Amino acid sequence: MAMRRKIVPTPARPIGASARLRVHGLIARDIGLSIVSGRFLPGHLMDGEVEASSRRHVSRTAYREAMRILSAKGLLQSRPRTGTRVSSISQWHLLDPDVLEWLFSGTPRQEVIHGLFELRTMVEPAAAALAAARRNRVHLAEMRRALDEMARHTLHKPEGRKADQDFHAALLAATANPFVISLTNGVTGAVNALTEYKMRLAKIERDAVPDHVRVFDAIAAKDAEAAREAMLKLIRLAVLDMPAKERPRPLRSSMASNATYFLPG
Repeated sequence: MAMRRKIVPTPARPIGASARLRVHGLIARDIGLSIVSGRFLPGHLMDGEVEASSRRHVSRTAYREAMRILSAKGLLQSRPRTGTRVSSISQWHLLDPDVLEWLFSGTPRQEVIHGLFELRTMVEPAAAALAAARRNRVHLAEMRRALDEMARHTLHKPEGRKADQDFHAALLAATANPFVISLTNGVTGAVNALTEYKMRLAKIERDAVPDHVRVFDAIAAKDAEAAREAMLKLIRLAVLDMPAKERPRPLRSSMASNATYFLPG
């Protein structure tokens, strides 16, 4: 008779993830947080593989894989004979979902918030105008579904925030431009990171669904200019959802003083 195996509960993880994957993912997150928080500054020399893995009580393989992950995200740079060092922020893949999560795990720097809103202002209104010209029934159906889910769950629930991301993803897909579509993970990650951060600061009283509906209606009507303006207004209102003292301000040392999203729509 076959012996029954004792089933030991394990923490919830992505299906199929091995213990080694969990370990190197945790190592990568821990070091990633140290880098984006400024604990490890650009140029900081990381410990060698043997020393670091021993100190963390993990295998060299797990530590090596964590270093590979961080290098792929642009946070680390390895060179022969000089070792592995922290990269400058200009080399970080800032729109990588993990990097965004780490940036917003604490209190993000003002330039991070400003930069994300500026990126959204540059990309999404133009994408909405293009989507109005190129959308098809499938795109409209996906946006409509996302709006229904947002209304059902609200942004205060994970399902509602996921629906918000789905709406913006469907809008970018409607542009039918592969380069714009390639920005989907970054844009939706930025939308979600900013929403969750605002909710940590204060409860969002405004219902964001009507503003999204205006964007949808303009795209459905193939009115490119109305879609552009509706999206710009949506982003401006997202800024105003933040407590006044926490709202991003244009950077004095750049041309950001012309950032129109700071103006209430």
